[in-house]
Amino acid sequence: MDRRTMIKGAGATLGMAVSARSYAQIKGANDRLRVAVIGVNGRGQAHMSAFTKLPNVAVTHLVDVDSQVLAKRAGEFAAKGNPAPQTVHDYRRMLDSKAVDIVTVATPDHWHAKLAVDAMNAGKHVYLEKPIGMAPAEGEALIAVQARTRRALQVGNQQRSSAETRQLADRIRAGELGEVYEAQTWYANNRVSIGRGHEMAPPAHLDWDLWQGPRPRGPYRSNLVPYNWHWFWKYGTGETCNNAMHELDVARWLMGLAFPSTVSARGSRRFFRGDDWEMYDTLALDLTYGDGRIIRWDGNSCNGMLRYGRGRGVLFLGTKGSAIVDRNGFEMFDLAGKQTRKVTAAASSETTGTVGEGALDVYHAGNLVDVIRGRENALASPIREGHISTSLCHLGNIAYRTGAVLSLDESTGRPSSPEGMKLWSVDYEPGWEVKA
Repeated sequence: MDRRTMIKGAGATLGMAVSARSYAQIKGANDRLRVAVIGVNGRGQAHMSAFTKLPNVAVTHLVDVDSQVLAKRAGEFAAKGNPAPQTVHDYRRMLDSKAVDIVTVATPDHWHAKLAVDAMNAGKHVYLEKPIGMAPAEGEALIAVQARTRRALQVGNQQRSSAETRQLADRIRAGELGEVYEAQTWYANNRVSIGRGHEMAPPAHLDWDLWQGPRPRGPYRSNLVPYNWHWFWKYGTGETCNNAMHELDVARWLMGLAFPSTVSARGSRRFFRGDDWEMYDTLALDLTYGDGRIIRWDGNSCNGMLRYGRGRGVLFLGTKGSAIVDRNGFEMFDLAGKQTRKVTAAASSETTGTVGEGALDVYHAGNLVDVIRGRENALASPIREGHISTSLCHLGNIAYRTGAVLSLDESTGRPSSPEGMKLWSVDYEPGWEVKA
């Protein structure tokens, strides 16, 4: 019984946990892969769920700097019939243990690169949520560390493990849409105001110093944790890295593209302008390639108007037809707009929620496990691919923040302007630097 058998069809999301646990017990602990999940308040819950559904894999450690969250998740996990996990406050104590094979990272963005680098240096394989870092320089460091340590590093672009998206990729490469000259991507939500916060002492259950980790130290704010850090430049990377990365990754993957020649972004804060949100909530991003092809992203954080009945997705425009794809399937159309094919995923995945749990998590985690065990040759989303897609989002932020159209070196993605390169990297708290 292998992973592909276990997750076939609708069984990917129902009833598989018991089968996976039974399989692990039959096989014994000697070759069981042990997983530590870092950051369990939001997206980490999907990691916990996905890895427990895989044969002969056990989630053994939960790591979080918030003691209340850590205790709550550990209790919930055990209540579902799983062996009680070890709870760890400081991730460095977990990395010292030989009882962990895989580390998954689902923390706030400013921690991603540091945790992945430290984990690989400690000999662990890594499942790294997007974005892979706070700036493109951190992606470059991750590439170097992965090459040196030769640990498996899977980037959390889960749609690369979608059988339906891969089927559409094959059809596009076979020429069924003709020349695909443009991809339009979008994300829509109706986020509310984060209000006006104030500096205060952090709650006793939160280790504020460790929460800040690699970033220069500063005061705690009442409206920052657990989610609103996304909208502060010191800790977050905006809606592009938070959500555009998924669709931009699919668009350039199916079009066979890497770095563009120019990047432009037009955005603003249109809603709740009196609150502490530092970034845009509305952004139009254009990536233009040397051959004239374009990838566009429209981000609407606070206006949930659907497009083609979807809160997010990719529309491919070709000389013979068009296609729309999201996490749950795809549709193809002729030049008159008549639907010619519709493929729906056997098991669904969440699209706009903050946890984002679904079948794709299981497929993507399973791909990592199979590569580690030598059953598959290639990761669905290796770090070099993840770096390019993450950098597209960072470049969108850089174009927005500098107010300029960026001209890029298409081999590296680096902007030609000194102003753009100032944002290619970030500052660190001394002793917490991300190093290759």
